[in-house]
Amino acid sequence: MIRSEILKEIAPILNPHLVVCNIGLPSQELHMIDDNERNFYMLGTMGLSSSIGFGLALSQDKPVISIDGDGSVLTNLGTLPTIANNATGNYTLLIIDNGSYGSTGDQPTYAGMKTNLTDVARACGCENVIEVQDKDLAPVLQEAVDSDQMTIIVCKCDSGNIKLPVITLDPVVIRHRFMEAVKA
Repeated sequence: MIRSEILKEIAPILNPHLVVCNIGLPSQELHMIDDNERNFYMLGTMGLSSSIGFGLALSQDKPVISIDGDGSVLTNLGTLPTIANNATGNYTLLIIDNGSYGSTGDQPTYAGMKTNLTDVARACGCENVIEVQDKDLAPVLQEAVDSDQMTIIVCKCDSGNIKLPVITLDPVVIRHRFMEAVKA
């Protein structure tokens, strides 16, 4: 499976929750598959989806899911020890690991080579880290969201992108409607 197929499969699990989605194509794919006010689409700032989602989870009781890519996590490795040392049970970090920088042309990442993000997260002190194959993600994600334990899921999948238009929503509109969903 490629990332867009994974997002389509897990959209029903994501839908009722607050979701902070990685930059570029992942956000565009989620927007196309299931646009709603509970999705915060990152239009820039590579590597910050996990940090923003985690900060949001610390500020409230609702479940928060960050969708990040291996390339983005590699650009912001500092987020993993921060998450480990301040764990909150309402946070799930889903790292879609396709071994490439998908939004910039599928150049290989180190996660597609020698670096194992599951091992990195554990080495940073994250206690509940699960590595799954794409086809096995949905029940693991549902269990993580339903639990009261901070969970990092590293989902291994194939690299590849679908062609789709950019998100036409103004960033201010995305922020406003998401903040209204957070307050609700």
